[in-house]
Parts: sequence; C-alpha cells; structure tokens
Amino acid sequence: MTEHELIKGCIQQNAGCQRQLFEMYAGKMLSVCIRYAIDSAEAEDMLQEAFIRVFKYIHQFKFEGSFEGWMRRIVVNSALKAIQKKKISFQEIKEHADTAPRMEPYVYSNLGQEDLLKLINALPEGYRLVFNLNVIEGYSHDEIAELLNIQASTSRSQLVKARKMLQNQIEQLQKIAV
Repeated sequence: MTEHELIKGCIQQNAGCQRQLFEMYAGKMLSVCIRYAIDSAEAEDMLQEAFIRVFKYIHQFKFEGSFEGWMRRIVVNSALKAIQKKKISFQEIKEHADTAPRMEPYVYSNLGQEDLLKLINALPEGYRLVFNLNVIEGYSHDEIAELLNIQASTSRSQLVKARKMLQNQIEQLQKIAV
C-alpha cells in the first residue's frame, strides 16, 4: 500500500491504515520527541498525543509537499504543548550575541551521533528546547519566540549559551579521549 493510499485510508478512519501509518512513522517521530522530552516515558506520551492529533487533522493534509514534514510539524508542536504545561522559565538576556565561538572540525570527528544526542539532552531545558527548534528543526528565532511566547533575543541568547555549553562538553570529552 502506498503512502497516498494509507493517508486516504486514515482520512476514512480505517484502523488498519492508521496502525500501518503509525508503524511506518513511529520510530522517526519518537526520535523527534526524545529530543524534547526528559525521559523515554515522556517522549512516548508526546508521541501518543502527536499521533492523536495527526489522525484528528489528517483530512487537512493537502497532498502537497512531504507528509513526513507535515507530520513532523505536528509532533514538534505537540511536544511544545507538553513542555509548556511545565511552565519553563527563560531568563531574559539583553546582550545581543548572535554567534558562539566556532570550533575546529576535528573536534567533532570522534563524536558519534548517539554521544552528541546525549550531550544535547543533558542541556538545561530552555537551552535544549531552543537548540532543537533552531538547529535541528530549522525554526528562526522569531518563530521560536512566537512558539514559546518569549522574546527573539531570549531565543538567540539561549542558543548561544547552549552552543557554548555543548562546545565545553565536547572539549572536555576530547581531553579525556587524548
């Protein structure tokens, strides 16, 4: 069955198509949730809520562009809703620093994807949230500000701090490895 046929079946609320669509995308979408969640149980809850929304609004998918991208946006928004319930506080920073110091490419060479994800997940929640939205999901600081109800300058400063913290952690790992 093609993706198009599965989506049509889901629009008609066919349980078999819904199950098949879930199985097709659950792994990828869970990895998105894991980046926003504190632990795997919270990530699974986010995923469940996201798929409820996907199936509720699947009739709005226009078959233009990527279905996975459409779904990913719902998953990210569902994760953000779950996080906003926890009332994260972002410290307002007035300084305007757009870029973090750059690291030499060799520093990353021995760091695997799993290691990097662990470092990102260990960031303070505000840093991690802005880092994921900007660097991984590609949202602008203005979009992040709107999504999180913060100032764009707060988003920028949280990203700078997240990058600096990651850089320090990577440098520490490199020292241990040498």
